[in-house]
Amino acid sequence: MKPDLFEDDLSNDRLQHYLKKSVIAIDTETRGLVIPRDRLCLIQLCDNEGVVSFVRYHGKPAPNMCTLLSDKKVTKLFHYGRFDIAVLKHSLGVSADPIWCTKIASKLVRTYTDRHSLKDLSRELLGLEMDKSSQTSDWAKDDLTDAQLEYAANDVRYLINLQEKLDALLEREHRKELAVSMFKFLPYLCELDLAGFKDMFEH
Repeated sequence: MKPDLFEDDLSNDRLQHYLKKSVIAIDTETRGLVIPRDRLCLIQLCDNEGVVSFVRYHGKPAPNMCTLLSDKKVTKLFHYGRFDIAVLKHSLGVSADPIWCTKIASKLVRTYTDRHSLKDLSRELLGLEMDKSSQTSDWAKDDLTDAQLEYAANDVRYLINLQEKLDALLEREHRKELAVSMFKFLPYLCELDLAGFKDMFEH
């Protein structure tokens, strides 16, 4: 199914579609990794049916995105949510809740490796080889390339499948309760990041 591209916000129809889901995978693309400096350019979303949406963000209010992000019945699924949640909070003024993070889950159950990227997870758990060549490209330009859009779609397309695999591993290793606690704390960590606090738990 070909992704749909929306300007500034989700359409009302797409919002209602996603609100009926229990989990929505979300990712973001920015101008860089310094949140106050590097603006949000693109939000990618995908559900369990593979319905992918792109929201090209230009700094305008996005009430439909805010409604989805704050809806308590829909789990927002991220890979390395620490960055995306902070970006969305800074740009849209809303905290994603509730959340699930595949990177946190991976670090809890894949303790035999230090490789927890989305590419590594997809290779090991799904047998997929992801092309990350468009990762460091210009996401603010008007004419996003097919390669960029395919990269952006793939960053959310497989997250729900990965969540299912990782959730089973969390159950097997008896670390699901710990994972849930970390997911609940993550928005507070993002608030600390945005406020400039570092190493709060160090001596």
